[in-house]
Amino acid sequence: MIDLYFWPTPNGHKITLMLEEAGMDYTLHAVNITTGEQMAASFIAISPNNRMPAIVDHDPGDTAQPGGGGALSIFESGAILLYLAKKAKAFAGETLRERVQVKEWLFWQVGGLGPMVGQMGHFARAPEPIPYAIKRYTDETLRLLGVLDRRLANHDFLAGSFYSVADMASYPWVRVIGGMTPMLNDFAHVRRWKDAIDARPATVRAYAKGTAVNPPAPPPAPTA
Repeated sequence: MIDLYFWPTPNGHKITLMLEEAGMDYTLHAVNITTGEQMAASFIAISPNNRMPAIVDHDPGDTAQPGGGGALSIFESGAILLYLAKKAKAFAGETLRERVQVKEWLFWQVGGLGPMVGQMGHFARAPEPIPYAIKRYTDETLRLLGVLDRRLANHDFLAGSFYSVADMASYPWVRVIGGMTPMLNDFAHVRRWKDAIDARPATVRAYAKGTAVNPPAPPPAPTA
């Protein structure tokens, strides 16, 4: 059994996507980052960077470990995805070249797409607009979308013809972009790829878990 410490952010959704695709049993533990639950000592013991997601695998199969192994905690979304892919024996490529491409695009997301989109959203909503920062992160997000679009022009998915953890890592951030601005309209191959992942049953289940944890606010009551 796997414990998942989660809040429905793009990084959190990466892990529910993987767990649902792999059909793994897991228990979801909400970590409400809006109220500071990520700062609790009990959570920092699992995730030293006090960021979710994090997992605890109670059956890692590491019986050769001195003392018999025991539960294994893992933080950082990219590390979690690679761990789960190895455990599931799926979504990480079968050949050497496939595995290399999965890791290239996974690290591309972790080091580029996620941070840039996050900063773009942050400065777009900042109480004091900083035009330089808004332009800097918007331009870099557009550049990265161009990289993604060129890759998907000749490939169904990021690592080639198969769906992988690289797609699971990038998709939630692209979905966030689509919710913030119309800029996805300029990237036809990215839109096609996003629509295909939208329609996967595991994607629907994963995002339903997020909605259950943090339901959207009801619309304001009509006034006179």
